[in-house]
Amino acid sequence: MIKGVAHNAFTVSDMEKSLHFYCEIVGLKKVFEIKDDNDMPWIVYLQISGDQFIELFYGGVEEGGVGGDIIGYHHFCFEVDDIYATAKKLEEKGIVLDSQPGLGLDHNINCWATDPDGNGVEFVELKPESPHLQFIG
Repeated sequence: MIKGVAHNAFTVSDMEKSLHFYCEIVGLKKVFEIKDDNDMPWIVYLQISGDQFIELFYGGVEEGGVGGDIIGYHHFCFEVDDIYATAKKLEEKGIVLDSQPGLGLDHNINCWATDPDGNGVEFVELKPESPHLQFIG
């Protein structure tokens, strides 16, 4: 039985840039690393909260497409308490937002950024009229 999303995984082109973005700017915590069978760096785990993680794999060398009309990966989303404070913090840390906070068709307020490898990252503040809250216990 599915209990939830355990992690999202990305192969990154520059681990240091990705760690800077996800830890120093977004505020996730680097919790552990795993080495491959040859004792080489393989995966870095970042904790979102509780048992939710992002896996960052070393070794990205090919560029691919994301979002829009591309079949496959589109984006992932962080839920935040205060979308305006989050947007301000991102901009203060040098991130140019892809979109400023605004009301979405789902009745939530969101904004968007792009990580160092071009992956879309959504930040959302759930509002009382959100259909999502009907299903959160």
